[in-house]
Amino acid sequence: MEGRSDRVDQQEPGQASDIKPLIIGAGPAGLTAAYELTEHNITPIVLEMADQVGGIARTDVYKGFRFDIGGHRFFTKVDEVNRLWQTVLGDDLIKVPRMSRIYFRGKYFDYPLRPWNALRNLGIYESVRVLLSYLKWQVWPHEEEDNFEHWVVNRFGGRLYWFFFRTYTEKVWGMDPKNIRSDWAEQRIRNLSLSRAIFNALTGYNDTTSLIDKFQYPRLGPGMMWERFRDKVEERGGEVRLQSGVIGLRRDGERISHVVVEDRDGQYELTPTHVVSSMPLPWLIFQIEPKAPTSVLDAAGSLKHRDFLIVTLILDQPDPFPDNWIYVHAPDVNVGRIQNFKSWSEAMVPDLTKSSLGMEYFCNENDELWAMDDEGLIELATAELEVLGLASKEDVIDGTVIRQPKAYPVYDQEYQKNVDIIRDYLAEIENLHTVGRNGMHRYNNQDHSMLTALLAARNILGEHHDLWNVNVERSYHEEFMKKEPPSLDALRSTDSEMMKQIREAYYEGPERRTGTDRRSRSPNTWAGRRRSKDRRRGRDRRTAVTPPE
Repeated sequence: MEGRSDRVDQQEPGQASDIKPLIIGAGPAGLTAAYELTEHNITPIVLEMADQVGGIARTDVYKGFRFDIGGHRFFTKVDEVNRLWQTVLGDDLIKVPRMSRIYFRGKYFDYPLRPWNALRNLGIYESVRVLLSYLKWQVWPHEEEDNFEHWVVNRFGGRLYWFFFRTYTEKVWGMDPKNIRSDWAEQRIRNLSLSRAIFNALTGYNDTTSLIDKFQYPRLGPGMMWERFRDKVEERGGEVRLQSGVIGLRRDGERISHVVVEDRDGQYELTPTHVVSSMPLPWLIFQIEPKAPTSVLDAAGSLKHRDFLIVTLILDQPDPFPDNWIYVHAPDVNVGRIQNFKSWSEAMVPDLTKSSLGMEYFCNENDELWAMDDEGLIELATAELEVLGLASKEDVIDGTVIRQPKAYPVYDQEYQKNVDIIRDYLAEIENLHTVGRNGMHRYNNQDHSMLTALLAARNILGEHHDLWNVNVERSYHEEFMKKEPPSLDALRSTDSEMMKQIREAYYEGPERRTGTDRRSRSPNTWAGRRRSKDRRRGRDRRTAVTPPE
C-alpha cells in the first residue's frame, strides 16, 4: 500500500514490547485507555480522524472565544476517575457553582426545583392540577414502563409530562417519546420523581447526579483535559495521530490481524496485537473484513444517532444572564439548550467585557436545520435569543457554527436487540475491545466512558472484565452507594466476595444482559403493591387519556 509501513512494529522495545495496542478514537475513552497503558510501559498508537483530540468533549476556539460542545460537567462518584482528573489537570480543574433554569410556558423555572419559584410561575390552580395528576398516576400507573412516556408519567404525572417533558424530549430526539425505550430515562434521570424533587427542594437534600450544585471544570474548557491526556501519552512514548481514519479491519479467525488507515499522505496498514475502538458501532461493523453475517450488518445499519449543532454567538455585553445553561422546553423556538460559556469559566472568553453563548440545536444530518448555511443559522439563533428575552439582536456582534454528527446514540424500541446481535458477533473477536459512548452505543457520561476504557486496558494486561456490563450510572442512583464503592484497584481481586460486590455495584444483572426482561420494576411503594394486587385480580388500571392528565 502507498504511504507509511506498518509502524506499530517500530515502537521502542520496553517492558511489555510484545503488546502493541492500537486505539481508534482520541476522545475521553480512547485517551484514557492510552494513558492507562502507558502507565504500564506500553506505548499505544491512537488514531483520530478529526484534527484535534477530545471528540464531542473537545473545546473549539473562534477568535479567542472557547466553546464547549454540549456542556461537560466533570463529576463522578468513581474514585479512580476523579483521581485521574486531579492528577492530569491539577489546579487547572476549577470548582464551578451550578446554576440552571428551564424556560417553560413563557417563564423561567429554577432547576433544581425551588418550591416558591415553581408555585409563583405555575400559579395555584395549575400547581393543584399537577399534584392531582401525579396522585392519580401513583394510584393507577402504567404497569409496563417500556417507553419513556410511561416511565415519566408514573413518576411525575400525566399533566407535568405532557406540558413539561414531552416537548423537550421530542426536540432532543426528533421522535415520539413513546418510541424511546425507558432505558434512557432510567440511565439519565433514574432517581428523580415529582415527590423526590419536592422533598429535595424543601430539605436541601440531593442524591441525584443531574441536580448537583457544584461541579469541576477545566479552566479552558473540557478539551483542555484531553489535550493534557494526549501530552502525557506522547511524553511516555505513545503516539496520537490526527486526521487518521480507519477504513478497514481485517479479521483472521478470532483476531483482528490488520488495520487499514488513511491519512493525508495516503493509506497504510498496522498489525496490532489489540484494538480498542471508540468509533461508532455501525462504522466498526462495516469496516471489518470478511464481512459480518447479514443479520449483524442489518443490526448495525438499524442503529440510529441524533446529530447536533451549536450556534455560538458573541455578545457585546459582559453578563446577559447568570446561568451556566438554560433548557428551552418551548415548542415555538427550535433551540433546545443555551450555554453561557463565561459562567463555566471566565477564561473561556478573551475579553471580559464580552460574553459568548452556545445555542444548541438537535437535528439529523441533512435535515432542514443541518443543511441551513451558517449565516442563516446565526440569524435564527439571534432571533430566538431575543424571543426568549435573554438579549437583543443589537447585542450580537459575531458568531460561528459547529456541527457534530453522531452526537447521541438513539434508544429506540429496537436498539437493544440490535446491540445484542452485534455484541454476540464481537465476542468472537478476542483482541477487539469496544469502549465509550459511540463505541458501545450507550448514552453515558465521561466517567462511564473512562471506566470502560480503563478496564479495556486492564483486559489487555491480562485481566478479565466484561465491558458491556459496566454500568456506572447505577453508582449514582442505587442504594449501594450508601456503602463505600470498590475502587478499580480492588476490581483486580479475584476474591469471590469482592466479585460479588462488583456485580452488585458496577454490573447489571443477568436479566439485563440477556434482554429477557427489560421492564423497570417499580419501588416497593403503596402504588407498586396496589399494582401487584390488581395484576393478581386480572385488572388493567391504566387509562388512555391524551394528554395523560
